[in-house]
Amino acid sequence: MSALYQAAAVAQTGEALIRWDWVMRHDERIRALFLDHVELTAIPVLLGLAIAFPLSLSAVRWPRLYAPLLAGTGLLFTIPSLALFVLLLPFTGLSRTTAIIPLTLYTLLVLTRNIVEGFRGVSDDVSEAAEAMGYTRPRRLVNVELPLALPVIIAGVRIATVTTVGLVTVTAVIGQGGLGRLFLEGLRFRDTTPLLVGVAGCIVLAVLADLALLAAERHMTPWTRRARS
Repeated sequence: MSALYQAAAVAQTGEALIRWDWVMRHDERIRALFLDHVELTAIPVLLGLAIAFPLSLSAVRWPRLYAPLLAGTGLLFTIPSLALFVLLLPFTGLSRTTAIIPLTLYTLLVLTRNIVEGFRGVSDDVSEAAEAMGYTRPRRLVNVELPLALPVIIAGVRIATVTTVGLVTVTAVIGQGGLGRLFLEGLRFRDTTPLLVGVAGCIVLAVLADLALLAAERHMTPWTRRARS
């Protein structure tokens, strides 16, 4: 809220909210922070997928595991990020690892739920037909069930990615954060320019990531485009 009051105060004085000369002087740093933000978003989402996928397959195979798995990932999602940072600091210090571990844990709830629901949405008739054709379970999983589950799975990846873009900014308090560092700089020096540049950068990154994942989904599931048309 202080950032909003700050911007409103600047607007009332007639001063520009964004000083473009500052942006031009710091363009290289802004690009570097943007790329850092991309990395801090991509790594947790990929690690989250690597963890959530086998867990979700286990829950699909043994349905009794699903409720405890959902409860556990939901509990992890409710832990405040600052509390996790404090718990990790004695072991990992002010490092990138301290930022990546909580960000990865926060992706698990959405990813697990969507992966499970994606596979559950595959018709039993399709699986039985593939089995009747001689498909082994691993081959049926990779060649039949996974492609059909992809739209729901990628929807979860999109949500996890966009959410992580926002959460990355919080890690600025431990010296990470990508564009989140501009947030702190703007608040510390009562300067709306870095603050708004950081906000705009996060919005652009979230939109680009979402569009890229949507394009990837359409490329990998061409039959859904034909069905819609």
